[in-house]
Amino acid sequence: MATALKKAPKKPVAEAGRTIAASRQGARTAKAAARREAILDAALDEFSARGFAAARLDDVARRAGVAKGTIYLYFKDKEALFQELILFQLSPVVGAFESALASDLPLATIVDQAIEIFIREIYGTHRKEVMRLIISEGPRFPTLAEFYYREVLARILKAMRARLARALDRGEIADDVLIRFPQLLGAASVLAVIWQGLFDRFEPLDVRAMMRVYFDRLFLRARGPT
Repeated sequence: MATALKKAPKKPVAEAGRTIAASRQGARTAKAAARREAILDAALDEFSARGFAAARLDDVARRAGVAKGTIYLYFKDKEALFQELILFQLSPVVGAFESALASDLPLATIVDQAIEIFIREIYGTHRKEVMRLIISEGPRFPTLAEFYYREVLARILKAMRARLARALDRGEIADDVLIRFPQLLGAASVLAVIWQGLFDRFEPLDVRAMMRVYFDRLFLRARGPT
């Protein structure tokens, strides 16, 4: 029995050691994730201020409060950093749009939800700067435009076409025009982002009201005569 009493503490000690090691590993992981997010936030600020071509990783590092070499621990080069910025900023929003479009709610309700997602998650945040960067830099850097199309636009267009096809089957729209040209549904959001960046200080735009009017007119025509 005495021998058993001496050996008993070994198991708790081992478990405590594993707990401490796991805790330390968790702290290191959290620190690495926070550093990576700080680099991405700094990259958005730097790209927005200077554009993709003129932005330097030295300045991204300075904004993030890290050494330049630290960036290469997470990202291969500036293009990889920009691509990851697109995913980091917009993938959650794309997922929100996909979820809304996949629901069986009436089409009008889904449109209202999509407007609110855009205003809350893109227009009202720094995410709109990613859209501006693609509009301004995409023609000069086609690989970035291709990446944005594949990871953002293609997913949203696919979800929109699927929901519009169901709308056509249900009689919510009268023809397949919007299925063939779902880009029309995104035109108002592009206008809103461009206007806000260039002209909002001269003539502020009520984006929510504008988008509701736009979609009301678009779907009124799409529904056909009543």
